[in-house]
Amino acid sequence: MTASPQFAEGVFVNNYPSSYRAPGEIDRPDLKGFLFGGENRTPPAPLPAVDPREGWARPAEGLRVTWLGHSTTLIEIDGKRVLTDPVWGPRASPVTFLGPKRFQPVPVPLAALPPIDVVLISHDHYDHLDYPTVRELAKLRMPIVTSLGVGKHLEAWGIPPERITELDWWDEATLSGVTLTAAPAHHFSGRTFGDRNTTLWSSFVIRGENHSVYFSGDGGLSPLFAEIGRRLGPFDLVMMEVGAFHPSWGAVHLGPDNAIEAWRQIGSGKLLPIHWGTFNLAMHAWDDPAERLFAKSPEGLLMPRLGQPVDPARDQGVDPWWRAVSRKSSGVVRRFVEG
Repeated sequence: MTASPQFAEGVFVNNYPSSYRAPGEIDRPDLKGFLFGGENRTPPAPLPAVDPREGWARPAEGLRVTWLGHSTTLIEIDGKRVLTDPVWGPRASPVTFLGPKRFQPVPVPLAALPPIDVVLISHDHYDHLDYPTVRELAKLRMPIVTSLGVGKHLEAWGIPPERITELDWWDEATLSGVTLTAAPAHHFSGRTFGDRNTTLWSSFVIRGENHSVYFSGDGGLSPLFAEIGRRLGPFDLVMMEVGAFHPSWGAVHLGPDNAIEAWRQIGSGKLLPIHWGTFNLAMHAWDDPAERLFAKSPEGLLMPRLGQPVDPARDQGVDPWWRAVSRKSSGVVRRFVEG
């Protein structure tokens, strides 16, 4: 950790400047606003979901991905399976009785997953590194790849150190026939008031024999996306965080508009939005990210239902499935217009 170019004066730092510019002075939300501000922050009914096990029973043809909620996905790539940021716990919180509660259970129980070749954990925030999930994974034998320093949590929770691989930015490791490369991200880390930025945060590239996937983890808009595209692309699929954003958080979270810009800078692959539709982590409406993306309808956008396996090579189109849930509360569909 201390040898990392990202480590300075006892903590990790962002070595890439954020290219985000807020339109004027925007106040950050206070605690009251974060807890109680905004409207329609949770869906009025369960989101439509698909049990993915029937789809998983049919072998994937090269590349297939299943969004299981927030940043948890199952990537099937050239005969291997990679599980990203697995979170099955009921809350993104240090306690079980308070904090953001998930809208509904994951479409498939953790115990019902098919055999996993590699688990990938981008950073140590509660909505990406989940204690009850890791405790269950400790009973299994698959390797875990993560960012520098995050292994201290995993070891404390029962993962043997020989199963943990920590990577610095631009480092790569090949495990179980899958090559994973840690790439930069403009973000931060920490699980308590006293450990801010003592572990690294990363995006990741997942490569099989014939296909390649970019997984953003968390991070704001910065020049790093163009560099990642040049150095590690091209990609068949790009998974970008789009939810839990605020105008004053632009340096550390993308949101839908900046996610599209970051994807264009990367320059390849279909776009699959992640980091939305699962937890109430910001003051925007729960379906705001989906509506903003759908309003722009960029070519190559994929928006599958929870648990729906999707093949990026096949033109899926976008069905605004979330609108059926939105109508149950308002009777209308909110629309977002640029400008």
